[in-house]
Amino acid sequence: MSYTTALHGSAKEDALSALYNQFTVDDQTLFKITQTFLNEISDGLSSYGRPMAMIPTFVKGVPDGSETGTFLALDLGGTNLRVCEVTLLGDKTFSLRQQKYKVSETLKTGEVTSLFDYLADSVDAFLTSHDSHTSHADEDTPYVPLALTFSFPVEQSALDSGVLLTWTKGFAAKNAIGKDVVKLLQDAFDRKHIHVKCVALVNDTVGALLSRAYTSGGCILGAIFGTGTNGAYVEEVSKITKLGDSPAAAAGGEMIVNTEWGAFNNSRSALPTTPYDNKVDRESINPRFQAFEKFISGMYLGEITRNVILSLIDAAPKPLLFGGRSSAQLNKQWGLDTAVLSEIEEAWEDIKAREEEKLPRIQGILAQRLELSPDDVSLADADIVRQVCTLIASRAARMSGTAVAAILVHTGRARLCYGGEQSSAGLKDEGKRIGVGVDGSLVEFYPNFQTKLRASLRTLVGPEVESRVDIGMAKDGSGAGAALCALVAQRQSLANHT
Repeated sequence: MSYTTALHGSAKEDALSALYNQFTVDDQTLFKITQTFLNEISDGLSSYGRPMAMIPTFVKGVPDGSETGTFLALDLGGTNLRVCEVTLLGDKTFSLRQQKYKVSETLKTGEVTSLFDYLADSVDAFLTSHDSHTSHADEDTPYVPLALTFSFPVEQSALDSGVLLTWTKGFAAKNAIGKDVVKLLQDAFDRKHIHVKCVALVNDTVGALLSRAYTSGGCILGAIFGTGTNGAYVEEVSKITKLGDSPAAAAGGEMIVNTEWGAFNNSRSALPTTPYDNKVDRESINPRFQAFEKFISGMYLGEITRNVILSLIDAAPKPLLFGGRSSAQLNKQWGLDTAVLSEIEEAWEDIKAREEEKLPRIQGILAQRLELSPDDVSLADADIVRQVCTLIASRAARMSGTAVAAILVHTGRARLCYGGEQSSAGLKDEGKRIGVGVDGSLVEFYPNFQTKLRASLRTLVGPEVESRVDIGMAKDGSGAGAALCALVAQRQSLANHT
């Protein structure tokens, strides 16, 4: 029995039909988004100050898994900060020791010096409490080398220097925009007389690329689909024309570029915007910024869904959900976590569960997680919410595919397949594996997210190219990736002194 038959009455059917129309991204829209992506990639490579910043990282070359060494990494990217010691073993594997520290809301929105003092104190606490291989400086190295994984938009001017462009992911620390984050951290270490030197600045997406390259023997794109979203890829330096006649441009070769694609299409000219997206954007900490991220990332999917649910509760003349009753949890901004959507879809997709068990399970999840009275959540309600979750997450997965497709097309590894299959003759890496490292809770845990992303990619670049795209989890990109960046910094430093 299909429980959608429980949706009696044309008002509910009309409401769901309208939601399907609003949140379903057809193939034509996918191509439009991807073409706009390609245009914004070119704009960002040719000039500074673009929303999709296309930031040169000064990380040149990609590891192959043979590298060795022990390095310290500090990872700031969200709710927690993490200090870790990474030992690269030289056989495509590494060992890791780490400690997490909570970042309070006060630190996220207070003075930036307080935030960076806390980072320095956390590193000091880690070195003091762990019997660390890197925990003491020696005569050759009077400081402990550390790489900072800083998962926010930064305009880098060197491997160990970068200016913060904007905060994302709920951070809004004062007097930080326009400051060099490496200097902020180093000043905190120096103020506290901690003998640590920040030698490399790395974005978590760059870290994902480096980590996947290290453990799989090669990778051209690192992508995050989690709380936020971003991508970093290997680019020919000659295409980064905004570098002008700088030493980096003169050196040629390849360089990793951090796209900052969370800010793709901030104008929303190509994005399939609904009134629910507009409301989430308007009430966010950064209205009119990070547009793409607000459509596809874990920080926002729950909030979009919450707004859709409330619109169905508030429908007039007759409510279409929960008998018109809400809860304090559901009325609260960010009151519905994307993890709940995942839990609902997991219950629905559970192949071990009998068909008649699925909706009652979802009923229970809604009552518990949204703090609703069980009497107010019918099976029909459970089915409506389940369909809404699927719609919003499917849109996110399909749109995520456009970002991967755009990088493949831009780097000459694919062509857009308007109207059917095209030959792959003459493409870069023709017939070879194309390595893509991914990280983030959506792509790792959300049911069918990667499957739907791949289907979108197949539509855009054709089955032959898509079949060669090897999407693998980037093992601790922000830790091992940062360590690999510290290795690069050490090599460059040695090269500069010889």
